[in-house]
Amino acid sequence: MNRSSEYLHIVAFDIPYPANYGGVIDIYYKVEALHELGVKVILHCYQYGREKSAKLEKIAHKVFYYQRRTFRNPFYGRMPYIVATRNTSELLQNLKKDKHPILFEGLHCTYYLDHPDLAKRIKVVRTHNVEHDYYKKLEEVETNFFKKYFFRIESERLKKHESILKHANLIAAISPSDFNHFHKKFEQVIYLPAFHPNKELRSVNGSGEYALYHGNLAVGENDEAAKFLVNEVFKDLDYPFYIAGSNPSKELTAAIEGKPHIQILNNLDSTQMLDYVKNAQVNVLPTFQNTGIKLKLINALFLGRHCLANSFMVQNTGLESFCEIANTPKQFSKKLQSLIKTPFSKEQIEARRTALELGFSNSKNAQLLVETIRSKKK
Repeated sequence: MNRSSEYLHIVAFDIPYPANYGGVIDIYYKVEALHELGVKVILHCYQYGREKSAKLEKIAHKVFYYQRRTFRNPFYGRMPYIVATRNTSELLQNLKKDKHPILFEGLHCTYYLDHPDLAKRIKVVRTHNVEHDYYKKLEEVETNFFKKYFFRIESERLKKHESILKHANLIAAISPSDFNHFHKKFEQVIYLPAFHPNKELRSVNGSGEYALYHGNLAVGENDEAAKFLVNEVFKDLDYPFYIAGSNPSKELTAAIEGKPHIQILNNLDSTQMLDYVKNAQVNVLPTFQNTGIKLKLINALFLGRHCLANSFMVQNTGLESFCEIANTPKQFSKKLQSLIKTPFSKEQIEARRTALELGFSNSKNAQLLVETIRSKKK
């Protein structure tokens, strides 16, 4: 197609601005990169708890908003709650107004993927996780009985619902491990790396004065990681440790009491958050989820100095060689004591630059997406 007339529908599970948590970061910077290539993105956003954003009007050709139907009983029905609550007929009617390709963000947005009226359309699904594995892990770390039960049944429903992906012309997996999962089940699968805020490596050499963990603390996985670091790693380590993220749990807040070297930096804006990542001596990034890819890892490597992660964080990312790896509290403590004394070198920066700017270039990956969609039209 002529570049000036190339259109793409993108159906987003949330309003992707501000781009301040994993899933919407990938969406926002994907739309931005496509816009810079000249693609006219018709953006459809499900709305629940976030405001409409004028910022999106600058990078999308059109923006539509739909209320997510969260009043639905989350324990009822065979369809996953995250799918069944994103089923407005208005979306379908807007998609039917033309014949442009459609990109559905996540299994969340696949309610209409197999709809007969879209049977002849080119349909792409951007998978953000192996969702049933993700929800199974959420169940394991949840302590509230009702939430735990919801995560269990949602995981079961998502596992069954995954078969709907056979109706997609293309599955764009966000990580190599997710690619391996989907490639075993479906034919049209590519690895499309995560989109992110970094156009170039901005790590600085030298030393910082604190260690940092960052993430949305309202997410059970991140809350668990932060509590692990407070209770198992930093409790006896006399070095400043900051936890940057929104909505910390009562348990996490209580865990830092009596530990003056540990602070929670609550509700930072995206600029402040990235500044803390950049200036840390060590970005400490454990996770207990090994699906998807952690955008916090990409940010830490593009912006920060030393990165200390566990195996789940870096497994099958191709980024293992740029991180120090620890899996037990003792290993974390030992590696930290070494890294806080070790200035970050220019040689380490250049080694990162080559790999990151090649593999995680937003413009190159947007071009890959466009060219792959074009190939489906032939």
